[in-house]
Amino acid sequence: MGVPNRLIPLDSPSLPEFERFCSQSTDSSLYPHATTITQNIPIYSTDTLSLDNASQTTAVQNEWHHILSEGPGIFVLQQIFNTSRQHDLATLDATTAAFTHIIHHESAQSPLKKGDHFARAGHNARIWNSFSKHAFADPSSFVDYYSNPYIRLAAESWLGPAYRLTAQVNIVKPGGAAQAPHRDYHLGFQPDAACAAFPRALHRASAFLTLQGAIAHSDMPPDSGPTRFLPFSQRAEDGYLAWRRPEFVAFFEERYVALPLRKGDAVFFNPAVMHAAGANQTPPEGNFERKANLLQIGSALGKTMERVDVVPVVAACWDEVRRRFDAEDRVEGGAQQREQQQQQQQLGLKWEAFVRALGEGYPFPTNLDRRPPAPSGMAPESEQDLIRRGLVEGWQREEMLTKLRKLQEDERGHQFL
Repeated sequence: MGVPNRLIPLDSPSLPEFERFCSQSTDSSLYPHATTITQNIPIYSTDTLSLDNASQTTAVQNEWHHILSEGPGIFVLQQIFNTSRQHDLATLDATTAAFTHIIHHESAQSPLKKGDHFARAGHNARIWNSFSKHAFADPSSFVDYYSNPYIRLAAESWLGPAYRLTAQVNIVKPGGAAQAPHRDYHLGFQPDAACAAFPRALHRASAFLTLQGAIAHSDMPPDSGPTRFLPFSQRAEDGYLAWRRPEFVAFFEERYVALPLRKGDAVFFNPAVMHAAGANQTPPEGNFERKANLLQIGSALGKTMERVDVVPVVAACWDEVRRRFDAEDRVEGGAQQREQQQQQQQLGLKWEAFVRALGEGYPFPTNLDRRPPAPSGMAPESEQDLIRRGLVEGWQREEMLTKLRKLQEDERGHQFL
């Protein structure tokens, strides 16, 4: 009889089995903190969530984790940037302006149009690594944007602590075509033969290493082409071998759902959900651009698609960070609060969210000769630990950069005996 095949055969995808998964309905009783369920997708509102209520945030994160793993695989978080509040609206608009500046700058450097992995170049404007470039273009809005504690709340619900945030901007103009339906990074970026070489356990694990998200920088009415989703499709074990097959593509086109979003809303989803950005079918004369900042947030236990070098990002924004942090310190408690923060190495919600977006929270792989575990633990100091310490201990820009560079140099592998 023997042991079972560790691999998923190339010819194994079964459309009837896939249809069975995707024919489920979302049980609203499982998600009591959702304000509504629309087309099987739970919708949450920041107006009804309290970041100061630890028991509620834990319950909400439990709901989100279940949605992503066992449920429909997608949830909407309305007004992650609340456009009725002046500060949030100003942050979103300043960030969009920074993206526009980056696009114009890159267009001037190279006339080649950028596509993506699942759509042809043409009507899209694309920024790769919008995370780092945002810091270079406008440090002030960068700090505000990535201090958003709801991003952290969503990321930790799926990935736990020490995640690595990356981002890419996609702006689709009228006439922009829809993407081909697909699964996403990691195994979604591999051809079928390469996928089939990974054991089935890693097909399951791949989805747990990344959280996909999109923040709407414009309204996204139905005819502008908001993302198309196939709820529950992440449940199919052989989905990474299925999504290119014509019969699965046809099923997707027949059964997908798409929710309109308002500017400031966010959607988060399991990367194994079969999905595709929609076509912008708004009238050409209206010149309506669908704008989104796409978040691809990686587990500390995996590898992200893009590499972020924290040193130039910190170089770009640290003066702004230092100015704001010190100003808050003066207002909220002065030397006594600073001393308490130094002892406890703790920050407020927004600053902690920002630190976790900015640096690596996982200190491996490393060089244990140069970076032995800290006296109080099993692991050396991470980039996040160092940045957090720099904030509360009052380091200026050059000191922060010097210590980050030393950390990176000490992490290098051995060059000789």
